[in-house]
Amino acid sequence: MIVNNGIRAREVRLIGQDGEQLGIKSKREALQLAEEANLDLVLVAPKARPAVARIMDYGKYRYELQKKEREARKKQKTVTVK
Repeated sequence: MIVNNGIRAREVRLIGQDGEQLGIKSKREALQLAEEANLDLVLVAPKARPAVARIMDYGKYRYELQKKEREARKKQKTVTVK
C-alpha cells in the first residue's frame, strides 16, 4: 500500500478515520489533515478516479492484517497423503 508522501495523485477522495467521506481534497490538504490527527494517509484504491485515500493508523492496520493471516493459517487443515 502507498502511504503519505509516496502518494502521487494530485487529488484524492478522502475518507476520514471514522469512515465518513470528507470529499475530494488535494494531496497537500489530505496530508495536513492526517498529520493533525497524528495518523497516516493511506491510498486504498489507486486506480479509481480520483484515487481513494483513507486517514488511518497504518502500523495498526498492518498488524491487524498480519494477525488475521496468522489466524487463517492456524485454521487451515493439513492433508497428509499416504
